[in-house]
Amino acid sequence: MALKIRLARGGSKKRPFYRVVVADSRAPRDGRYIDKIGTYDPRLPKDSENRVQIDAEKAAEWIAKGAKPTDRVARFLSALETEAGKVWAWEHGNNPTKGEPGVKAKERAEEKVEKEAARKAAEEEAKNAPAEEEAPAEEAEAEAETTE
Repeated sequence: MALKIRLARGGSKKRPFYRVVVADSRAPRDGRYIDKIGTYDPRLPKDSENRVQIDAEKAAEWIAKGAKPTDRVARFLSALETEAGKVWAWEHGNNPTKGEPGVKAKERAEEKVEKEAARKAAEEEAKNAPAEEEAPAEEAEAEAETTE
């Protein structure tokens, strides 16, 4: 069982409120959880002490038991300290492939390029082919005129 420390959304429509919970990673986002260790209210100003309230001792215990925080919760935990030190050392993530399209999208793009190249080749062939076909037709007409 993989444990996650994550946010569970509460509150009403357009008025979010989150519980910071420890849950099995397979459980639904707002579903069953093992322990509630804090709250997060994004509507409060950033400098408000009530915006993020997390029990640092409980968080440290769960991390010691193997729970992994999500990125957002890791940011919150990096600001907390216990007697033993920081609860979690958060580092800014680096995902250089974030904006890169997926495998299927790349395949579709390649197919599109191939189709476009084939279409252009067909257009070039169509432009060149009538010029070649007209020449024999003109020769035939010229031959017909000379025989008459």
